[in-house]
Amino acid sequence: MLVVSSPDIPGKKIVKTLGLVKGNTIRARHIGKDILAVFKNIVGGEIQEYTKLMAESREQAIDRMVQDAEQLGANAIISVSTTTSVISQGAAELLVLGTAVVIEEE
Repeated sequence: MLVVSSPDIPGKKIVKTLGLVKGNTIRARHIGKDILAVFKNIVGGEIQEYTKLMAESREQAIDRMVQDAEQLGANAIISVSTTTSVISQGAAELLVLGTAVVIEEE
């Protein structure tokens, strides 16, 4: 499955638009990781525990979006975007949206 953030794909022709597809996940922070983050806030620098959590969340959401597109019969997803929102203190949703399409070589 080809997944891109652009509205078109060079060298490909969109022959059918199948509609909106999405994938999401809601993740909560882990108390152990929060303790490490507090120390990192004191000395500064990247909080790698949260970076890893967000990367895993993004991959899971993308996988779910791809499954949604496959069920529609798509072979590509265009105009992909991501957004996050706070659900509660310590939990956030990561949402990935795109347009499922069928593409062919030009």
